[in-house]
Amino acid sequence: MTTEKLTTKLINLSTDSGVYKMLDRSGRVIYVGKAKNLKNRISQYFVKTSSSDKTQALRKNIYDFSVIITKTETQALFLENDLIKQYKPKYNILLKDAKSYPYIYLSNDKHPRLGLFRGKKNKNYQYFGPYPSAHVARDALSLLKKIFKVRQCSDGFYRSRSRPCLEYQISLCSAPCVGKISDLSYKQDVEMAGLFLRGKGVKLLNQVSQKMKQASVDLDYELAANYRDQLIGLRTIQERHGSQFNSDMDVICVVQKDNIHCIEVMFVRSGKQIGSESVFPRNAKGKTCENVLSAFLPQYYLGKNSPRQIVLSHKLDDKILIAKALSTKIIHSPKVEKKHFLEIASLNAKENLKQYLLSSFTKKKQLECLQETLALGQLPELMECFDVSHTMGEATTASCVVFEKGLPITKKYRQFNIKDITPGDDYAAISQAVFRRYSSLLKNNKTLPDIVFIDGGLGQLNQAIMVLNSIGIDSIQLVGVAKGESRKAGLETLITVEDEKVNRINLVPHDPALLLVNNIRDESHRFAIKHHRQKRASKRNISPLESIKGIGNKKRTALLNHFGGLQEIEKASQEELQKVVGISSALATKIKEKLKK
Repeated sequence: MTTEKLTTKLINLSTDSGVYKMLDRSGRVIYVGKAKNLKNRISQYFVKTSSSDKTQALRKNIYDFSVIITKTETQALFLENDLIKQYKPKYNILLKDAKSYPYIYLSNDKHPRLGLFRGKKNKNYQYFGPYPSAHVARDALSLLKKIFKVRQCSDGFYRSRSRPCLEYQISLCSAPCVGKISDLSYKQDVEMAGLFLRGKGVKLLNQVSQKMKQASVDLDYELAANYRDQLIGLRTIQERHGSQFNSDMDVICVVQKDNIHCIEVMFVRSGKQIGSESVFPRNAKGKTCENVLSAFLPQYYLGKNSPRQIVLSHKLDDKILIAKALSTKIIHSPKVEKKHFLEIASLNAKENLKQYLLSSFTKKKQLECLQETLALGQLPELMECFDVSHTMGEATTASCVVFEKGLPITKKYRQFNIKDITPGDDYAAISQAVFRRYSSLLKNNKTLPDIVFIDGGLGQLNQAIMVLNSIGIDSIQLVGVAKGESRKAGLETLITVEDEKVNRINLVPHDPALLLVNNIRDESHRFAIKHHRQKRASKRNISPLESIKGIGNKKRTALLNHFGGLQEIEKASQEELQKVVGISSALATKIKEKLKK
């Protein structure tokens, strides 16, 4: 669209609130935003004095735009969130979509059931949560089962009972299905479980204590003992978590360094930290922490059940709008224990960001250092590594792992069962694996790697060189990885051969290139050992009788049934073997010879 047409479109644009979509020349949505005043907001993208690099890059790619008018800014927020998830625009801060969080529910049956829930809610049930994972929710259910003995079985199982199940026998359910507990007592247990889930720990302890005392006064010592056990269990939980702070909230802290943001979400339920999640949003370069939080909250919570409170590390300009949209209370200046949780979230966010930056920086730096170390003409995009594994020559296998841009591509890994070689001959094993791998790639016109690492010294490397020469491949850089002194990691020597001249490269232990090579070599070693152990276990589980020609399942079964086991078969004479149905003199001789070996 020409500048003139864009100007005309802007002049006539509505000043209402709504959502706008920026489109490139192909009509693809490259950015979605919301605005209280569409005309004012969109006009800012075409001001040439914009200081944001991202905005300038976006402006260069804008060919057209479209708008959707909404009645309120809150509606625009919801719509913006849906459109971002739908189009995943190139210039928006994007988050991975996530499934809904699990809850614990309490049904409204005659004998209510406790269970794990995720999805659309039943308005007649009580729900507690959300929990950060199903694992945490199941732990809570297990705890409730031990203390309150409220049923957790399915309704179908519950209705079909004519006698108590195992849960009753091991004191994990009071068996209301067959009347082992009165309806009134079961209702009281359900109410106490509900109090616990709502975080009313102090109130619940007082209630249980009063019930225990009353049962003692009434001389109902069995009931008093039951309340005593509940009291002990509840106090143990409180001692374990050490907090009387009864509130459900998410604590969110965002930190930024080198144009990378880390958002740490800590889940606090009933005053206890029960989990956390780290998020690294894309396309947030040049944005402030406040901008990132404003974009994060709607995408993360809309469509889910928000906690009662969200504690933030930064003050937001659109705090009221977001709080209204999420139906929650947003706090940015917490006090006492809430501030304590925010400090913990901040520490975690800084640590996770540090690790993320190290990981992100390392891969590119490692590849550049490896290119320099091996004097390559270009950055090595595709690398492979071979390793051989066996146990004193038994079940020899070889592995080939594949790395692209410094990252493992597990679906491209290959395993080789090495056959027809002298047991323990690593040279022959490497030769066979390399030949099978690259003759197959050539035959199928597949891309060849830039570098191939061989786990071993000059001998293994020479075998690989001879194989590649024999099949006409000279474009691959072969590198041997020889173990260092005492086989200690970080002391490896890289070996290359060029014009029949052997080059040995020793790098310092923390050299980025060596760290990358060691990572690839270790992955190859792990993969080879895994396959070898599987093969060895499978081989050792095979009866020696199966390898004897003429012994099938029926004769093997007959021998084992007659003698009772392999050891007795080994001790038996040839004449004794012939007494088994189907075992001839010649077959008995074969059995003796095979088992003797």
